Amino acid sequence: MSIDVPMHSEQVYSSAELLSLCAAKPVYGVVDATLSLPLFNMQPLPPEQAYPSGWHLRVFAESLNGEKLQSVVNALGRKLGIERLHLVQPDIAPGQVLAMFPCQPPSEDIAAQLEQLAVQQQVELALLKSPPSLSRPGLLLMDMDSTVIGVECIDEIATLAGVGEQVSAVTEQAMQGNLAFSDSLRQRLACMQGASASILHTVRDGLPLMPGITHLLQTLKSRGWKLAIASGGFTYFADYLLLRLGLDAAVANTLEIENDRLTGNVVGDIVDATVKAETLTSLAASYGIESQQTVALGDGANDLQMMERAGLGVAYHAKPVVRQRADAGIRFANTAALLLLFNP
Repeated sequence: MSIDVPMHSEQVYSSAELLSLCAAKPVYGVVDATLSLPLFNMQPLPPEQAYPSGWHLRVFAESLNGEKLQSVVNALGRKLGIERLHLVQPDIAPGQVLAMFPCQPPSEDIAAQLEQLAVQQQVELALLKSPPSLSRPGLLLMDMDSTVIGVECIDEIATLAGVGEQVSAVTEQAMQGNLAFSDSLRQRLACMQGASASILHTVRDGLPLMPGITHLLQTLKSRGWKLAIASGGFTYFADYLLLRLGLDAAVANTLEIENDRLTGNVVGDIVDATVKAETLTSLAASYGIESQQTVALGDGANDLQMMERAGLGVAYHAKPVVRQRADAGIRFANTAALLLLFNP
């Protein structure tokens, strides 16, 4: 039995029409030799077959429609050997359509093409093989600044200390990967030597959570996942978020304070890219979580090692250099969209 939805004269499905196709249950259709989408003749799909078992391309967006999907197929259909389309409305994202195209393994690096296409069509694209499952225990390790929270704490501290522009310029170089993180941190902290430690409390009280982060963390926690932060920022904020968000662990740098003043140094070793990656490995081992069930989420060059170490590395609103090296990227949606990269 096919599922029919009235077509526009130009045969473009709106977001609402796509949603109606898979509202009752997952559906699939065969992409023909001309790469035309089969939206006019979709077939019911057993829920256990909704998510492809091998390589596939995932597509989602707040305003996903037939025109955007057709553009994706036109650009990548032959290169990836796309022959089917699956449409699902995930339980963890009511009102959201997730499109999946089972495909062949990529024969070449197409990260740059995926990036260009995603930006052109304003959609999220992810080429995946074996995503983590929500039905099994896992570990999500997150960067803190500009990932869990919507600011860079060190820039906020610097602004209140009167050296904001100077420090922000160094932060940007580090995020782009043009300056070693440890060197950049020392340079920025040196600018704030002598600043009042009361600044930290002011910044902490104004920390804005990233949109969607609460829903993301609550959903994963309800599925038995472990949640942690590994940050090149500071324990003053990471430990606060650990308690506020109910996380399981937080690793960050400890600011040195003497006589209620910042000394411009940190206590102990700096939490850099290597330490972040090692944190993922050690936490997974301590919680008994297999590598495939680990996810790393971040936005800067300092997060690349932990992304590469994880079963799934996801760049969130990141710089292009980071997005092209991550397994997947969230470019436009909020943090809760990470859930659309999981299998049930």
